[in-house]
Amino acid sequence: MTYQPPEGYQPSPDYDPTKTDAAYPTEAADSAPPAADHREEVRRQALDDVKHTRTRAAWVGLIVGALVTLILLIFIVQNLDSQNIDLFFWTVNLPVGVSLLIAAILGAVITAIVGSLRMLQVRRAVKKARP
Repeated sequence: MTYQPPEGYQPSPDYDPTKTDAAYPTEAADSAPPAADHREEVRRQALDDVKHTRTRAAWVGLIVGALVTLILLIFIVQNLDSQNIDLFFWTVNLPVGVSLLIAAILGAVITAIVGSLRMLQVRRAVKKARP
């Protein structure tokens, strides 16, 4: 493995990290080390590069999903009174919480299908518009 200095930072020419007894010279003959402001800016840029990542978004989504699932579970446990649901020729006896959960899931599925169809439509229009 070879040593790679951080982006934007050039070490002194007589510094060799592979030698154990090598150290930064106290005063460089022809060049001064980068200013502290420059090093801080490089650190800040490195942090900004990893602030918004897909992994972070997935982690936040996982936590939010777990919290929503917990709230739904509490809602279902508190609403266990059964009720008859009639739809055309079907009659189902379900707890109120479960029936509302099923309705919410079906609403999300319908919304996802309509949204996916719209994205497909826009993608096709963009492909046709390209030269």
